[in-house]
Amino acid sequence: MVSTAFSDALESVREVGTSRFSAANVAHVMGLQFQDLAELAKVHRNTLRTHPESPRLQSALRDLMRVLSAAAAVQPDPQRAIFLIKNEPIPAFRHKTLLQLVQEGRTEDAIAYLESISTGFVG
Repeated sequence: MVSTAFSDALESVREVGTSRFSAANVAHVMGLQFQDLAELAKVHRNTLRTHPESPRLQSALRDLMRVLSAAAAVQPDPQRAIFLIKNEPIPAFRHKTLLQLVQEGRTEDAIAYLESISTGFVG
């Protein structure tokens, strides 16, 4: 079951009148600069504004929201979940953050790690 806080966050990043994510809203919710979000998506920063429908951009935003969903299962407070994603170094991944894993295309690894924590695995 999706938490109410995550459901609200997910709705807040939707581009009004469409079925896609708003890069500006995702950047705001995650506390990211446009340049950082563009680097994560591997697109030019102008793409966020001029081509928000870009498949590469939408895929990256979707991956970021998937990781946020998994983090919400570990940490129900949205701000703490975002802090976890952006800042917590993970020893199992050479002290990279979950955000760095997503940027490297390792979203599945990030989600698997969060799922293992939510089931009680500590290491």
